[in-house]
Amino acid sequence: MSDVQASEKPVITAPFYPIIYVRGFAGSESEIDDTIADPYMGFNIGATKFRQAWTGNIRRHYFESPLYRLTKDFRYGDVYTDGVYMPSGMTIDARSVIVYRYYDEQFFDDLDDDEDDADPPLKVSGKARQIEDFAAGLGKLIQKVRRRICDGDPELEKKFKVNLVGHSMGGLIIRSFLQNIGQGGKPVTDRFGAKWEKLFKESRSWVDKVFTYATPHNGIDVGVIGNVPGFFTANDANNFNRDRMREYLRLPKWSDDRADNLLGCFEASRFFSLVGTNHQDYAVLYGFSRRLIGPASDGLVRIANATVHSQKTQASAKEEGPRAFVHRAHSGHFGIVNSEEGYQNLIRFLFGNVRVDGVLDIDELTLPEELEKAKEDGRQIRASYHFDVIVRTKGIDCDLHRRVHEEGSAIFRKYDDMFPNDGSKPRSPHLFSVFLSSNSRVEEDRPSLSFAVDLAVRVPEYLVDRKLWRSKSYKGSTLLDSTIYIEATAPIQGNEWDIKYSVDPQNLAEMTDSAALTKTSDGVEFAIPIDSETTPGLRGSLRVAAKPWA
Repeated sequence: MSDVQASEKPVITAPFYPIIYVRGFAGSESEIDDTIADPYMGFNIGATKFRQAWTGNIRRHYFESPLYRLTKDFRYGDVYTDGVYMPSGMTIDARSVIVYRYYDEQFFDDLDDDEDDADPPLKVSGKARQIEDFAAGLGKLIQKVRRRICDGDPELEKKFKVNLVGHSMGGLIIRSFLQNIGQGGKPVTDRFGAKWEKLFKESRSWVDKVFTYATPHNGIDVGVIGNVPGFFTANDANNFNRDRMREYLRLPKWSDDRADNLLGCFEASRFFSLVGTNHQDYAVLYGFSRRLIGPASDGLVRIANATVHSQKTQASAKEEGPRAFVHRAHSGHFGIVNSEEGYQNLIRFLFGNVRVDGVLDIDELTLPEELEKAKEDGRQIRASYHFDVIVRTKGIDCDLHRRVHEEGSAIFRKYDDMFPNDGSKPRSPHLFSVFLSSNSRVEEDRPSLSFAVDLAVRVPEYLVDRKLWRSKSYKGSTLLDSTIYIEATAPIQGNEWDIKYSVDPQNLAEMTDSAALTKTSDGVEFAIPIDSETTPGLRGSLRVAAKPWA
C-alpha cells in the first residue's frame, strides 16, 4: 500500500511516475468473472522456472511478479486500503501501481467506486462496453490519479505525468485513448459530452511513456482465414479485426490494411512494444490457439503484428517504435508478463538513462566460389539470410532481446533486399533497441553501462536458376558468428561520451577498442567493423547510435 498521511506531501520525481496497468482480453463471462476476482488482474502473478547453475546442478529461478518486483526494487505500492480501491480522502504516492479495472463495469451500470469524484458523470452506451468506452474510462482514471496525488498543489500538478502499461488488448485500449478519445473532436463530444472531451485531451497530455506486452497492434491473423472476421462478434473477438480497429483507433483510409500506425498522436520513441516468440507453450484452448496462429508468434499474436510505427500523413516519413523480442508465450506459465525478460525491459524503458540502437550495414556478401562463377556465367542466383541477434547485460539471468532462427524469430532478408538493383534504399537489418539503466549497474562505483551482442548470420538456402543448390551446401550454414561487447559512459557534467568495445575478445574484462564517435542531434553514432574473413562471408559494420534517455 502506498497511501500518504495528510501531514506528508507527496513527491514527484522523474522518471518514477505512477504506473497504470491495463490488462488484456477476457472473452467469456466466466473469464471476466475470474479477472475481476483478482485485485491486481494478473500483474501480481509470477513464475518459477528451472535453470542450470554453474555447478551443473538444476536450480529454481523465481520471478515474483512485475508488481512485487516494482515494490521491492523501486518502492512502488498499490492503491488499496481496508479493502477499498482508492477510498475517499486517500492521497496516494506518485510511486503507485494502479490497476485499471475496466471489466468491473462491463455488466454493472450502477457500480461506482468514485464517491468523492469531482469529474462530471461519464455516460456510456449500452450494457456491453466497447473499446472506446474502456478508453474513455482510462482517461477518467488518469484524472482521478492526478487529483489523488497532487491534491490541488500547483507545484505537483505541473510535474505530474503517468506511464501506461498494457498487456494484449490492454495495449489497444491505451492506443484508442491516445489516438481517438484523447484527441477530442466532434465524435468524442457527441459520445461523451463537451466537458469530458476537454478532460480527455488533458489526460492524454500527461502520458509520459507507454509499454505494451504482446499487443496485437495490427490485429490477429488466424491460419488460412487471415484477419479475424468483422462478423465474428462472439465475446468481442472482432476487436482484433482491422476494419473495427480502424474505427476505435481513428485511422484514415490511406493507412491501407494495417492498423499499427500511431498516426503522430503519440511520440513513437516513447512507445515500447515487447514481442513474444514462444508459440509452443501457449496452452489456451488446450493448445488449439497456437495451432491456428502458427509459428513466428507468441501463440496468439504474430510477430509481424506486435509492434507500432508512427506516420502522421501519407507523405511523411515513418518512424518505428522501439521493440524487443523475448522467447515467451502470450500468457500462462511461460507468459510474457510474468517473466524476468518482460520486467527487465519494462524497468529499463521506464527508468533507464541510455538508449542504444544497432543496425547492421552490409558492404559485401560473398557467395561460394562455385556460385560466384555461375553468377559470372550469367546464371540466376538467389540467396536469403537469417540474422540471429541476442542482447544481454550484466547481472540478470535472462536475455533482454532474442531473435534466433531455431525459435522462428530471426530477422530474414533476401539478397536483393540488401543490394537492390532498382535504386531503392537497402533494407539494412535493424538488430536491436536496448535501454540501459544506471539503477541496474552491477558495479555501482563505475559510471559506465555495458552490454553484449551475439550476432550470427546464417544461409537458409541458395537457388541457382530457381533450383536448390545442394552441392557443398548445408542449410543453416554460418557466415558469421561473433560476440560484441560495448561499454558506454554517457556525458556527466559537460564531459563527452566515452564508448569502448571488443569483438570476440580473449579477455572479457578488457574493452580493447575506442569508438570513433560522430555527434548526432541527440547523441552519438559509431561503427564497429564486422568481417567474417571467409568465403562465402560477410563484410560490413555494426552501426550503433547511443543517446541519453529520460
